[in-house]
Amino acid sequence: MSDDRLARFRQSIDNIDAALVFLLAERFKVTQEVGRYKAESGLPPADPGREDAQIARLRALAKDADLDPEFSEKFLRFIIDEVIRHHEKLRDGG
Repeated sequence: MSDDRLARFRQSIDNIDAALVFLLAERFKVTQEVGRYKAESGLPPADPGREDAQIARLRALAKDADLDPEFSEKFLRFIIDEVIRHHEKLRDGG
């Protein structure tokens, strides 16, 4: 593989990583609003039914995209756990 070719691959990876960071930032902005709403409304920080549905949906999307569903579930679980942590802080006044 030539250095130019490797550099192009790496530039594409860098662009994708940047897009992922911005998408995650947008997602967390929305989930922070959800957390505020839940705290104001006395709703629990976690919604296991919603989480299970989201994981099942993401696993199906991953399969369609030829991405390992186990990996996609671990990735989403990490995000969900972080969102719940934020929601708990909001509920507790933080």
